[in-house]
Amino acid sequence: MIRKILILLILAAVAISAEPLWHYFHTDDHANELVLFGNVDLREVALAFNNSERIVEVLAQEGERVKKGQVLARLDTSRLLPQVNKAEAEVEAQKQVVERFHHGSRPEEIAQARANVDAAEADAAYSEFQFHRLDSLSKDSSGRAVSRQDFDNARFALNGTRARLKALQKALELLVIGPRQEDIKQAEWQLQTNTAQLALLRRQLADAELLAPSDAVVRTRIMEPGEMASPQKPVFSLAIIDPKWVRAYVSETDLGKLHSGMRVSITVDSFENRRFDGWIGFISPVAEFTPKTVETVELRPNLVYEVRAFVSDEKDELKLGMPATVHFPLGGIESQPKSEARH
Repeated sequence: MIRKILILLILAAVAISAEPLWHYFHTDDHANELVLFGNVDLREVALAFNNSERIVEVLAQEGERVKKGQVLARLDTSRLLPQVNKAEAEVEAQKQVVERFHHGSRPEEIAQARANVDAAEADAAYSEFQFHRLDSLSKDSSGRAVSRQDFDNARFALNGTRARLKALQKALELLVIGPRQEDIKQAEWQLQTNTAQLALLRRQLADAELLAPSDAVVRTRIMEPGEMASPQKPVFSLAIIDPKWVRAYVSETDLGKLHSGMRVSITVDSFENRRFDGWIGFISPVAEFTPKTVETVELRPNLVYEVRAFVSDEKDELKLGMPATVHFPLGGIESQPKSEARH
């Protein structure tokens, strides 16, 4: 009996001494680490054409990785190309009009106008001579040597040649002065109008090709060749693979332990014994009720703050919605460079 009592006392002593050791080895491992749970998140793009036209080519498939600027689909441009050509011709024609106004009259045109004035002066002088000769004859003969008809014809001819001379003189003055500034401005504004119209048509022609806005993965191919595209109808749904982040929630009591740029590590069930490097890129300034997706019982009744832990995933192994665990080392942790934290 005494032996049994001694054995029980020894076992009790061992249990009492082992409890602190168990607590030390199982709690100190996490004393310098904050663990939060969340899901992988990324940005998605519903990619549509700017124009309303029929699709002639769709060049990407679901699951395909595409590069920024890669052509994903094309529209029919058979009606748009003639409009572009017409607008280009109008711009070139209006450029010549503006150039003509700026250069003014050619020397040859001015010389021609001077010659016309000289000819008109000669005609006017001859008509005046004829009129005065008939007038003198009429006066000397008391109107018997010249008929009234001839005298009136001479007078009308003189007035006509004088008017023509004056018109040609004014035309010469206009040629020497050159075009009015108002006409020049009107021609320049018309050129700008034509140029803007051409730029719009060229933009529409460029928009006939649907380009990837960034490196991404095609999630859904929504439309096919032959369908009518419009700005309201997406052709593709793209998943932007960089950046990615884990959306988690931290309680107010642990909020002060985190700061923007802080390095973290991320684990997921699909890759055991592997950690992805990351950093805190966003801490919400506003508290919110704990989302239903948060699995920790302790956090459910509390107000929490959203935290986004951005993660480097060059191989695109983390998928949208994948459950993830974020490990926040506490104390003596370097911050992520600002250039990366801005992601």
